[in-house]
Amino acid sequence: MEQNAAIDVFSALSQATRLESFRLLMEYEPDGLPAGEIARRLGVPQNTMSSHLAVLARAGLVESERHSRSIVYRAVVERVREIASFLVQDCCGGRPELCEPLVAEFTPCCSPKETSHV
Repeated sequence: MEQNAAIDVFSALSQATRLESFRLLMEYEPDGLPAGEIARRLGVPQNTMSSHLAVLARAGLVESERHSRSIVYRAVVERVREIASFLVQDCCGGRPELCEPLVAEFTPCCSPKETSHV
């Protein structure tokens, strides 16, 4: 990832509603959520939510797909991998043992587990 793309990602996530929206969409991967449902869950007017989702889409963090009358948004997990890799690209000065705690912290959240979205 280039520096300017990373800046776009961080800029998009530097606003509370956009950050909450993105985290919510990560929770609902791979199915995603309709825009109206995201707005409802976060207590944001739908037109405001559309603007926030557009910023996230321009940064490559979310993608949308029309399903009948709804637009369903999904997080772009590959973009998360790209930004995490960008952040730790030069980590540890060639000493991988220093990065082990970082890798270990991601392991529990990424293990297969059963989730229920009620």
